[in-house]
Amino acid sequence: MICTSTNRILFTFIKTTTRVASPLSSSLHSFSNIPNQDQISLFNLPIKPKLGLSISKPKTFCSRKDHTMATPSNANSIHDFTVKDARGKDVNLGDYKGKVLLIVNVASQCGLTNSNYTELNQLYEKYKGKGLEILAFPCNQFGEQEPGSNEQIVEFACTRFKAEFPIFDKVNVNGDNAAPIYKFLKSSKGGLFGDNIKWNFSKFLVDKNGNAVERYAPTTSPLSIEKDLQKLLDA
Repeated sequence: MICTSTNRILFTFIKTTTRVASPLSSSLHSFSNIPNQDQISLFNLPIKPKLGLSISKPKTFCSRKDHTMATPSNANSIHDFTVKDARGKDVNLGDYKGKVLLIVNVASQCGLTNSNYTELNQLYEKYKGKGLEILAFPCNQFGEQEPGSNEQIVEFACTRFKAEFPIFDKVNVNGDNAAPIYKFLKSSKGGLFGDNIKWNFSKFLVDKNGNAVERYAPTTSPLSIEKDLQKLLDA
């Protein structure tokens, strides 16, 4: 979801009569995590078969929990993945071939929110015409600091920070239910104290071929990695 004035009008129109000014307000409700079952099996029903007929074994149905088509084991680059945007539509990351990507897990109620959104906007304004794309993935795993709906998250980023870079569907970045794109990123570029994402606003820099080449801590300011961006853009 790319923030535009049209999107802001649309999100305002579809809101309920109780208006939420931003995910920073106290009126937001945290969403409880509903455990997903990996598999749903049919019960063995005690039905007596007719003569000459056989009862087949119960079928097992797997429920999809991820947001992507590729898996970390069979993907060669970020371009092999398909993710969901904030409206639930598929986005093929292969469309970003030839672009330098900065992938960030964002949150609206974090102490790092203001500085990161502000500096991400500055980078995007300066380099989007030269081949930079910033992909923001909301995540509520760290202190439950991104509790809002996708619509609320997009409105917050659009109205408060005038963000124009794409904001995608909310995902998990750690654990068994982590989005496969994040499993791939973490396996490509491990962290200083293990592969897990440590907090909101961890950053991955991806080259034009879809390879993760750098990983930055949440406290690393976006502007401080400008030189690394320029090198990849000029390559």
